[in-house]
Amino acid sequence: MNNASQDPDRRVQLKIGYLCDFDPRDPGPYSGGNQRIFNALSANVDQISILDTSWGIAEPVSRRIGKMSHDVQLRLRWRAQLALSPVIARHIERQIAKSDINVLFCAYSFQSLAAVRLPQGVISAFTCDATPTIYKQSPVGQSFKSFFSASRLMDPLITAAERATFRRTDLLLWASDWLNDAAISLYGLTPDQSKVLNWGANIPPPEAERTSLAIATGQPLRLLFVGRDWVAKGGPTTVALLRCLRQRGVDARLSVVGTTPPPEDLDPAIEVYPYLDKSDPEQLAIFTHLFRTAHFMVMLSFESYGFAYCEASAYGVPSLALRVAGVPVEEGVNGHRFDTGTDPETLADRIMHYLSDPAAYAALRSSSRAFYEDRLNWDAWGRHAADLLRGKLLQHQTANPTAG
Repeated sequence: MNNASQDPDRRVQLKIGYLCDFDPRDPGPYSGGNQRIFNALSANVDQISILDTSWGIAEPVSRRIGKMSHDVQLRLRWRAQLALSPVIARHIERQIAKSDINVLFCAYSFQSLAAVRLPQGVISAFTCDATPTIYKQSPVGQSFKSFFSASRLMDPLITAAERATFRRTDLLLWASDWLNDAAISLYGLTPDQSKVLNWGANIPPPEAERTSLAIATGQPLRLLFVGRDWVAKGGPTTVALLRCLRQRGVDARLSVVGTTPPPEDLDPAIEVYPYLDKSDPEQLAIFTHLFRTAHFMVMLSFESYGFAYCEASAYGVPSLALRVAGVPVEEGVNGHRFDTGTDPETLADRIMHYLSDPAAYAALRSSSRAFYEDRLNWDAWGRHAADLLRGKLLQHQTANPTAG
């Protein structure tokens, strides 16, 4: 943990109470993002403690929900937590009162923050890649049918709770420009409290490639697909792209990581890795090799963000993605974005352009890695988040001299 207060330019000590509906020491929830956020903050603040995730006197309700099926838990748990937030908040407030924190930092679960009343001298901050309402109203959310149809009755109440919670939050760190713009518009936020701070890749920072991977006509062209849900992640379109390229005489090959395509989508030019455990050195080596040797990552899916795009950029691999929500792909910088329904021929045309212009492809790989180093890594996120928190805390202490 960095003792930033020793820097004369950073007189404000950050003492954070970390709040989420899941313990950040567990790498499972939120695709590991919760743990990454916690670790990034830990490396850049003076003190950080994890607040208990218990629901207080409502904990029996939480345990009962925990015995239900995964699908029901996924949709019911956060709604129940929001409904019971006036009760659960008292448990959080008691923890804060016994601590010396000056920042309550909440990740992902806005319902954990709802109804919490902060004492003088403590500011609040929040980060996520999509709020429930913005997600549901976006093309991403609308592409999935609602399993919990009764939830529509709660939609106005949820939006009202979001608006009330975010308006009184001192600092909101959204993962994308898309979410920041939507949140300012929907919730009536101010630019002073609503900021964009891109999230990072969920992998250890890889070294930059010493020699750029070349692309050339007559040589194998390697595509990479990473995801658990073949259809939702755009697998069928990726295979159609592969076959289109091969019909044009390109020796295109596809590596699939995280799932097994259905029989109709299998092809001799496809190699499949149903699961790679990145905590196992041998499997991590395979994962790394696949990224190091890929010319493009193809993930044409509906995403509110997408850590895989950050990981591709970390290896200097350009991504082909859809132009939806907050996907962290900047046109012509770390890949290309396409409209929903773009045909495989158009995708193939884009790749053929780079086959005919290897120098342009080398530049794209270079800018992909640079984009990762500048914006899509957790070290950068942690530093910038800490700077913004210090600025906001200093602003609060200046306006409230007795609060420090």
